[in-house]
Amino acid sequence: MEHYLGIDYGTKRIGLAYADELGVALPIGAIPGVEREGCWEALAMHVEQRRINRIVLGYPIHMDGKLGTRAKEVDEFAKELTERFGLVVSRVDERLTSVAAEESIGKKAKTNKVRQSGKIDATAACLILQDFLALSTKSGPGGV
Repeated sequence: MEHYLGIDYGTKRIGLAYADELGVALPIGAIPGVEREGCWEALAMHVEQRRINRIVLGYPIHMDGKLGTRAKEVDEFAKELTERFGLVVSRVDERLTSVAAEESIGKKAKTNKVRQSGKIDATAACLILQDFLALSTKSGPGGV
């Protein structure tokens, strides 16, 4: 039985989403990305409580298809996820997911209260996970 944790990595907040074998991604909140050890503790809690067996991580690719500095940060984060949890980490192109997340939330997305709540980050994680699920349905489990 598959249990997925979708992650929209950020240094301020890390958005999270969950899906199981039914293939429906749901936003489950965000955790602060600033304080690293607390971040790992919160991720470990989600992995354990939700019986996660695959992590789907948004991968920042520039619009021209090139990888930048942020992609290197995400690669390091993915490496640490694998080392800490021993799970498969699939990377998924996250271009425009934050924009789409803001659009799905509407005008309220522009307010500091909504930004700080992590709702945009969790919605972006949900979109990343849903993209992965749609791709894996078509071509088998994969990612970037």
